[in-house]
Amino acid sequence: MPRPEVEGKAGSVSDAPVADAPMQNWADRYAPAWILPYLRLARADRPIGFYLLALPCFWSVALAGLHAGAAYPDPWLLVLFAVGAIVMRGAGCTYNDIVDRDIDARVARTRSRPLPSGQVSLKAALAFMVGQCLVGLAVLLSLNTFSVWLGFGVVPIVALYPFVKRISHWPQAVLGLAFNWGALMGWAAVLGRLDWAPAVLYVGAVAWTIGYDTIYAHQDREDDALIGMKSTALRFGRDTKIWLSGFYAITICAMGLAGGLAGAGPVFFAGLALACGQLLWQITTLDIDDAENCLARFRSNRDFGLIVFFAILADMALASAL
Repeated sequence: MPRPEVEGKAGSVSDAPVADAPMQNWADRYAPAWILPYLRLARADRPIGFYLLALPCFWSVALAGLHAGAAYPDPWLLVLFAVGAIVMRGAGCTYNDIVDRDIDARVARTRSRPLPSGQVSLKAALAFMVGQCLVGLAVLLSLNTFSVWLGFGVVPIVALYPFVKRISHWPQAVLGLAFNWGALMGWAAVLGRLDWAPAVLYVGAVAWTIGYDTIYAHQDREDDALIGMKSTALRFGRDTKIWLSGFYAITICAMGLAGGLAGAGPVFFAGLALACGQLLWQITTLDIDDAENCLARFRSNRDFGLIVFFAILADMALASAL
């Protein structure tokens, strides 16, 4: 049954969902009151981030399987990367909220988050982050040795990310470097090495993240300018669609090249053309002055990622049948 409402006050769960969480999301409806602030801290009430973190891993696992002649991706690796994406996305969001708690309290969209609103203490948030990291470490250690060492390589990038917006207009680029590490990890987990295909896929995925997170950042453009924070949304301004066209073009070209290097066939490229259409829809219908419009186009990147993944799956199935 849905969770009963709890009166909102400092130190308690608020009735209202966090500002950018979907209405009637599963956490707000069903989670017990005592755990709800932690689910919000881990962004479990906003599952789009899970897809955006997990899908580059899935692409990479599938492309490595295609390169190796498999009929389908390794299901166990997909499960491991899904679990890893859930906990490490949660840990990363918790870390960002700890670092940004004073800033979040000054931004309309983020002041309802658990730390600035007082629903979770700093000590509890730190303990929650450590617990999630330990689960993520267990997932990492279940992979081959090369992948384990590669996995540790992303830690400095993740640690740097929340500080970049204080000094540079390019925090979205650093987010891209961190959020798409799975594009390297998936290939390494399958084959125990890196090749040009995952490297090129990583470049395309980073460009994709710069694009979609620029769209997301336009929701906070005015607040960020007032408090001195920087973003590509502020850097690009009214030229955002031109910049998005460039970054999304890099995304499609790099993904096409990665697919070619992995041995993909026409089914994959047909799917990639459909995915390209989805990105074009984002650009042509974007209204940077409408927060709801920006949020909807940002969330639609789940669809883009799924189209690419299913295109690889279809290509693998066809290749194995011939």
